Amino acid sequence: MRQVAESCIGVEACFSPAGRLEWISPSIAALTGYSAQTCLAVPDVLALLVDEVDLSHVRERAARARRGEADSNYEVRFRRNDGETVWVACHWRPVYDAGGKVVMVRVSAESIQARKRTEMKLLETVAELRRAQGLSEQYLARSQDERMRLHALLDVLDAGILFVDADRRVQYVNAAMLRIWQLDDEASLQGMRDVRLLESVLPLIEDAASYKAHALGILGRRGQAAAFEFAFKDGRIIREVSAMVASGRAGHSLGRVWIFEDVTEARRASAALVRLAERDPLTNLYNRRRFHEALDVAIAAADRTHTEVGLMMFDLDGFKPVNDAFGHQTGDAILVEVAAAVRQVVRRNELVFRIGGDEFAILVPDASHVALCELAQRVVAEVRSVGCDGFSISASVGFACFPGDGRSGEALMAAADAAMYRAKSAGKNGWRGCVGSDCDGAPDA
Repeated sequence: MRQVAESCIGVEACFSPAGRLEWISPSIAALTGYSAQTCLAVPDVLALLVDEVDLSHVRERAARARRGEADSNYEVRFRRNDGETVWVACHWRPVYDAGGKVVMVRVSAESIQARKRTEMKLLETVAELRRAQGLSEQYLARSQDERMRLHALLDVLDAGILFVDADRRVQYVNAAMLRIWQLDDEASLQGMRDVRLLESVLPLIEDAASYKAHALGILGRRGQAAAFEFAFKDGRIIREVSAMVASGRAGHSLGRVWIFEDVTEARRASAALVRLAERDPLTNLYNRRRFHEALDVAIAAADRTHTEVGLMMFDLDGFKPVNDAFGHQTGDAILVEVAAAVRQVVRRNELVFRIGGDEFAILVPDASHVALCELAQRVVAEVRSVGCDGFSISASVGFACFPGDGRSGEALMAAADAAMYRAKSAGKNGWRGCVGSDCDGAPDA
C-alpha cells in the first residue's frame, strides 16, 4: 500500500489518533516544497503546511475524523516553502481496527490550483460583465470541460446562463436557464444550434417577432450587446445581456454567453413607486404633480403640431356642507364616485386629474371648442347623477383652449379657472367656456 501511495500524483498521509503525523508520501515535496522528512520532523505539520486563513477549519476536520466522524471533500489553501499559496482538495478518513476503534486517520490531498485559476478567470469575466451592465448577479458559462468543474457554482445563481460556442452550438446551460425558459434537461440541449433553440422558445414570448429580430441581430455579431428586456406571456419580465467570450490569443472568439435575469419583481416595485408618485391615493386619478407635467408636455406637443389643447376644470357644488354634515367618510365616498363617473365620459386619450379637495381637471389633446362644450355637458350630467337621499351634488365646469385662451400652462389654468367661477356665478350646476369663446353658454340646468 505504501508503494502504491508513494507512486500517486496526489499526497497521502497518515496521522495517529493523537494527531501526530506518522507517514506522508514523498509527493508532498512537489506540492509544497517541503520534503517528507521535514514534515515528519516538525511537531505540528498542519501549522507548517496550511494557510492561516484555513488552519482552524482544517484542525476541526481532523478532530472530527479522529473521533470517527465521516468527512467529505473540501478545499483548503496550503502555503509553500517559497511563500506561494496553492489550492488543494482534501479528504480525511478514519481507519478502524476490528473492534471499531480509530487506529489511524488517513488524509488524501490533490492540487486543484489549475482549476482555481480557471475559476478565478471566470469570476473576473463575470465581474467585468456585471460592472458593464449593472447586473445584480454574477454570470458566465464556459466550455464543456470547465462547465463540469463549475456546475455547482453556476447552478446556485438566480440568473440563467447560456453558453454557445464559436460554431453557434449550445455547450452549457445552468439550472436557472432551464427554469426561466421552461426547458427540459441540459443533456437534450447539448450541441443544439442557437437558431433552433431560439425557435423552440419563441412561443413563450409576448412579442415573439420583436424578440426574434433582436436575437437574430446579435447572433454572429462580435462584442457585447446592450441589455434588452422582454416579457413572457405568463407576465414575467426578463432582462437579457450577452457578450462574446474571447481567449487570450489575440481575442480569438470562444463563443457567446447569454445571461437572463428575471426582473419581474423589480419592475413591479418600480411601477408601484411611480404609481405612488403620480396617483391620488383616494380616487386613483392622476394627482396635481402629474397634472402639471402632463399639461406642459401637451402644450409643447400642440405648439409643434399646430393643434389645440383643451383644459377643463371643475369642482363640486355643495360638497363642503355635505362633507360637514355627513362626515369625511361620506365625503371621500362621493369623491371616489365622482371620479369613477367622470372616467366613463372621457375618451382614452383624455386624462382626468384630482387637483386637490373637490377640484378636478381634464386634459383634452387635439381639442376643439365644440368638443369641449359637449364634454362639459357630459361631465355636468354625470356628476349630477352622484348622491343619494338627503343631499345632491353638482359640478361647475369651466374650460379654456390652447393657444387661443392662453399660451402657457399657467395662463391656460387661469383662463379655465375663471370660466369655472363664471359658471358658479351663473347658478352652478353648469359650464362655461373661456371669456370670448364662441361656445360660451349658459349653465346646463
